[in-house]
Parts: sequence; structure tokens; C-alpha cells
Amino acid sequence: MALAVETASTPSIPDAGETTRPLRIWLWCVAALVFVMVFVGGATRLTDSGLSITEWQPVTGAIPPLTEEAWEAELEKYRQIPEYQLINRGMSMEEFQFIYWWEWGHRFLGRLIGLAFAVPLVVFAVRRMVPKQSWPGLLTLLALGGAQAYVGWLMVRSGLTDRVDVSPLWLGFHLTVAAIILAGLAWMAQSLKPVPEPIAQRRTTAATGFKTASVLALLVLFQIFLGALVAGLDAGLTYTTWPLMDGDFIPPLAKLLVQQPWMLNFSENPLTVQWVHRMGAYGLLAFAVYHAWRMTRLAEDVRDAKMARMLAAIIAVQGLIGIATLLTQVRVELALLHQFWAFMILTVAVLHIGRLSGLGLPQAQNVQA
Repeated sequence: MALAVETASTPSIPDAGETTRPLRIWLWCVAALVFVMVFVGGATRLTDSGLSITEWQPVTGAIPPLTEEAWEAELEKYRQIPEYQLINRGMSMEEFQFIYWWEWGHRFLGRLIGLAFAVPLVVFAVRRMVPKQSWPGLLTLLALGGAQAYVGWLMVRSGLTDRVDVSPLWLGFHLTVAAIILAGLAWMAQSLKPVPEPIAQRRTTAATGFKTASVLALLVLFQIFLGALVAGLDAGLTYTTWPLMDGDFIPPLAKLLVQQPWMLNFSENPLTVQWVHRMGAYGLLAFAVYHAWRMTRLAEDVRDAKMARMLAAIIAVQGLIGIATLLTQVRVELALLHQFWAFMILTVAVLHIGRLSGLGLPQAQNVQA
């Protein structure tokens, strides 16, 4: 009887899985919205819609034109920028509305993602459901989301005066920040997942493959940036053969560095930008295969090796999608798939790193703030 009384009076430790499940579902839902945002952003770029809204109004801009006069006012603003004057002069209202709705939808999704992250975070905070160790990461993601909105505006602004499109560098920066946000959401969701104690204790750089997996994820992120430069210059429409570019596997240096200063070629020369992106793809695939081979030989857990091989496989598929996109002269469906697949690769790479590092919560842990 004494034993029964002692057991009944012992406080139970909340299960980490039950406590953090709502937070994990929330983070993955926000990540899904980021995927949608990337898709819509890609379509906005491919339809040349990004400069149709020439002002940044974070609050009032959420309401689209509702009257004929409002639509005329928006079109008149668009008529003042070089893209209209040099490319789209004489555009009808119907044609303008088509590109306007793509850009408006892109910005609306950005606002929706901000609310989908911030409002539940406040609710979880009030209910003391957020682990103390998660706050720095979550607040960093909140700050990145706000910064991303401003980066998006700086990108648009770069195309309103001296160019007929946005700066490729700003486009690359904008897409890379989106990729970092997605990686952060995946990492935070993984950090709140309950794991067995032996895996939870594997939090050292001695874990097999952790360093090479981290390098692989950084290479994926850099390749996403390079892909944005290609998109920003429409370089995929300039050289549409493979494996040669204009008859060369390695173009002459005089063509690669034709612009001065020479560094400008890596952001403004379509030939150089596309060639660097191709070489980056070959290097990424080679490193992914090396990582998979190393994990197959040395990994203690067969699941780690399987995940490494899966990464190499989906990176190879991404290469095939990229080649198909090129050979079809950037068919919209393939181009969107190419961008979507890149973000999926990054997500898997981040989860792979998390598993190798033992990221997660012990299965029985009090996680209240």
C-alpha cells in the first residue's frame, strides 16, 4: 500500500512527443506555405509579372484594386517604368491585370505566411508550450521573415528605374533567404521531434558524415542562388544545348569574362552565369555521390546511409529536370518543377544533418518554457 501511495504521488514527466506535436504541425504547415510561395514566385518571374506593382505598401497593399478607376491608376503607375516603355508599351488592361494578379498573389502569400507564423507563435507563447531552447531559433525565423519582405521590395525597386527587369543579384538574394527560412523551419520542426535517448546523445561532430552532410547542404543552398541568377538573366533561353554550350563544354575565357570589371560577368553575363550553374550542378552531384558512398561504408545506422543515397538520387533527378528545362527552352512546368525540387532537396539535406547530429528532444522531457 505504501508503494502504491508513493507511486501515485510521483509527478509524471510530460511526453515530449505529445507536448510538441502542435508546434511541429504548425512549423511544417508554414513550411508548406513557403513551398507554395516559391512556386508562385517562380510563376511570377516566368510570366514577367514582378514589376507590375510599383509601390511597397505592407498593409494597404493587401487590398487589390476594386474599381475601374483604381485599376487605371495602377496601370498608369506601371506606364512610368522602363519595362512598360521599352517592352510592354500599349499593353491592354486585361494584359496588365494578368501580370498584376500574379504579383499581388505573391505578395499576399508573403503576408499570409507572416501571419501564419506570428499569430500561432503568440498563442503558443501565452500557453507556455514553447521550449526555452527553441526561442532563439523561432525569433530568428520571425526576423528573417520580416527582412525577406523588405528584401523582396528592394528586388522590385532594382527594376523600376534603370532596368527592364529586377537585378539578378537581388533575385538571388531573395530566393536564397526564402531557402534559408525553409531550412530553418525544417530544422526547428526536427528539433522538436522526440528521439530515442541513444540518438539524442549523438550531438558531436564525430557523428559519421555530419561534416560532409553540412557541406552538401551548403552546396545545395549555393546552387539555388546560382539558379536564381540564371533565372534573373533569362540565361536558360540563351544557351539551350547540352552538354555543350555554343559548341564548347568550357567556353573560351574571352567569352566568359567579356564584361569589365571581370567580376560583373558572374552576375550579368548570361554565358558565364549559366556555365557556372552547370559546373555547380556537376560538382554538387559528385559530392552527393561521394557522401552517399562514405555513409554506406561507415554509417553505424543503416537509415543514415539510406538517406544519404536518397539525397544523391534526388539530386541526380534534379539534374535531369534541369537538362529537360534547358532543352525545352524553359518550358514553364519544368522550370517550376526545377525550382520546387531544389527546395525539396534542401529540406531533405537539412533533415539528414539533423538526424546525424542527434537533433531532437528526449522522448520524456518537460518542455515547458
